[in-house]
Parts: sequence; C-alpha cells; structure tokens
Amino acid sequence: MENLQALKQRFGIIGNDVQLNRALEKAVRVAPTDISVLVTGESGVGKESIPKIIHSLSHRKHAKYIAVNCGAIPEGTIDSELFGHEKGAFTGATQDRKGYFEVADGGTIFLDEVGELPLTTQVRLLRVLENGEFIKVGSSKVLKTNVRIVAATNVNMQTAIEKEKFREDLYYRLSTIEIHLPALRERNTDIHLLFRKFASDFAQKYRMPSIRLDESAVHVLSNFRFPGNIRQLKNLAEQISVIEEERIISAIKLQQYLPNKSDNLPAIIGNKKENDFSTERDIMYKILFDMRNDINDLKKLTLDLMKTGNIEEVQEENHRLLEKIYNDKDLEKLDIEVLNVPQQTNSTENNYDFIETIEEDESLSLQDKEIEMIKKSLEKNNNKRKLAAKELGISERTLYRKIKQYDL
Repeated sequence: MENLQALKQRFGIIGNDVQLNRALEKAVRVAPTDISVLVTGESGVGKESIPKIIHSLSHRKHAKYIAVNCGAIPEGTIDSELFGHEKGAFTGATQDRKGYFEVADGGTIFLDEVGELPLTTQVRLLRVLENGEFIKVGSSKVLKTNVRIVAATNVNMQTAIEKEKFREDLYYRLSTIEIHLPALRERNTDIHLLFRKFASDFAQKYRMPSIRLDESAVHVLSNFRFPGNIRQLKNLAEQISVIEEERIISAIKLQQYLPNKSDNLPAIIGNKKENDFSTERDIMYKILFDMRNDINDLKKLTLDLMKTGNIEEVQEENHRLLEKIYNDKDLEKLDIEVLNVPQQTNSTENNYDFIETIEEDESLSLQDKEIEMIKKSLEKNNNKRKLAAKELGISERTLYRKIKQYDL
C-alpha cells in the first residue's frame, strides 16, 4: 500500500484529520479491485480526488479515465452522452456516436452528481452495473463494456429514495463501498493549513508576496463554518491575496471578507406588528373577522336578554362585552327596550300558545279585493275601460267581462 503522506503529496491533498485519513485509506484498499464505489460529502469537499486515486492505483490505470458531471448534461441528451446513439436516432443525429461507456471500455468512469440522473437513465445504468450490457439510443443491438464505475453525490440518498427520485436497487449496486469525505468545519485543524497552501499558490500565480494571518485571524478562520467548504476557502484566499496591500491580515480585516450569517436570511422590512397588514386582502379579512365576532357578541347579548328579561342584570354580567361593542359614551346613551316574552310551556297540545293571536276584521276575500281594485281604477280613469285595463294589467275584453260578472 502506498504511503499515505506520499499519496497526499502526489494528489495535492492537505490535512491530517482522522476522517480524511480514513477516507484515503479506504480508497487505497479498494483501488486494486473492481468494486463500485460511492463517494459522499457536501459540495466543495474535494470528492473528485477519490476516483482519481482509485483509478491511478488500480490495474486500469493505463486505460481511459472519464469524469462525467451528470448534473450538467440536459435530461434529453444524457442517454446519448453515456451510451451513444445511432445515425438518425433523433433530430440532429447525423452520424453514429460512441458514448462514454463505449469509449472508456477497460477503464474507469467517474459519475459526479449521480443523484441528478433521470430515472430512465438510472435503469440503463443499473443494467451496465449488473452485466456490463448497454444499448445505444436508436439501436437494438446489445453492446458489452468493461468499465469500473465510481460515483459521487452531495444528495442524501436515503431521502432521494424515499421521494422516489433515485432507485433503491441502483443505490445498493453503486454503494458497495461508500467513502465519506468530511465537511471542512469538521476538520477545523486543517483550515489554516489549506489557507496557507492556497495563499502560497496565488502568490506564485500573481507574482506577489504571500499573505499571512496573525493569531487572532487564525482563530477567526478556524472557527468559521465554511458552508462552501474547500472551494469557499480557496476563493477567500484568492480575494485577500489580490485586494489587500498589507501582507499580514488581522482578524478585523479577515472578517470583512467572511459573509455575515444574517446576509443569508430573508430581508425583513420594518418591524412587523400583530395588526400590520401588507395587502388589501389581509385588511378585508381582518374587517370580516371583526364583523363576525361582533355579530356573535350581539347574538349572545340578545339571547341573554330573551332568557332573563332583566336589562340591568345583563348589563352587569356583560359589562366588558358591551364596552367592546360600544364606546363608553355610546354605552351611557344606550336605551334598550326589553320585551317580556313568555317562556314556552311544555304543553304538547299547543307549543306556541305564547304567540299573540291577531284578529283581522278586514275581509281577505280575493273577489272583494278584485272588485275594489276595478272600481278604484275606473274612478281614477273616469270610467275609461281602455285606460283602466292597461293600469290593471289585463285586456280590455277581460275587464268588460269582469264588469259584467260583478254587475259594476
């Protein structure tokens, strides 16, 4: 097994973190085999270094090594890119094309961001993993390939499987060996080492003295979380190297380049209060809710008055409720007339005996009403039947018949 320190120097890996060393040891151990490997870790932790180590230490090191960023290839062309296509398979396919699996026969393919593969492509990839067979787009001929697949992803694969965005059987075929690379914040003792390496590289690139951090700046740097991991740290070193004239960087100066946590939060304009509404719709909802509450309060007062019939008692028991509905001045002027309604008895013979019976002396005969209306209309129109019929909404012939019928 190649010495670990020599391996780091060969591939430009910096750090002495235990988790990092463990990941490198696993890569060295699986390299001589043809086992599929899945490299996991956050974006920017350097996952692309692991497949290079595996390929260079394997018996395939003299064959092709192809790295494919699955997330950067459009869904409509990814099958053609990976497996090739026949002439005329689709619009623009003017000639046969070999895919990466055919070109890399005998070598290694690194599938970066494998979690972004479409489900249809995942089925094709599963077949390659199982028996090395694939079919070009637009062809029916089965081809064979002998490639080793190393995949990488920053996606939580278990979550993707639960959401049915990644096939479970493909996951288990890819992750025969899983190598996890720790986030930069989990190896904070290596942060300053990496920063010094990047600062030295940029000093040579831009032909200027290398920047250095004082003790307070080292403390600030080592305790920053670096959500962008190594990529973010490298970007930080390049910014400071180019912009700052002073080569000794203090903590105050360093903090000017570190993003503020609050910068990633949604913007809040003003202090939003409980009754602060930003849209007319919210205002209308508020008015409607208040009206509904007032109506419910009035219903309660009305029900209490009907039950007790004592206005003073109701006012005393519902004093706060009355103050809520009416202003104090309105409450003083409030004059409520209470009707004493007899309570309903339990008599089964007459459940509505408390209702006052109204005697009506006036005749309710339709015939009498009709005669009265005809008489009034004739008098109003000076016995002109045509005008009277028009006013009554009937024909003149019908009016004549009615006059004769009622002997008017």
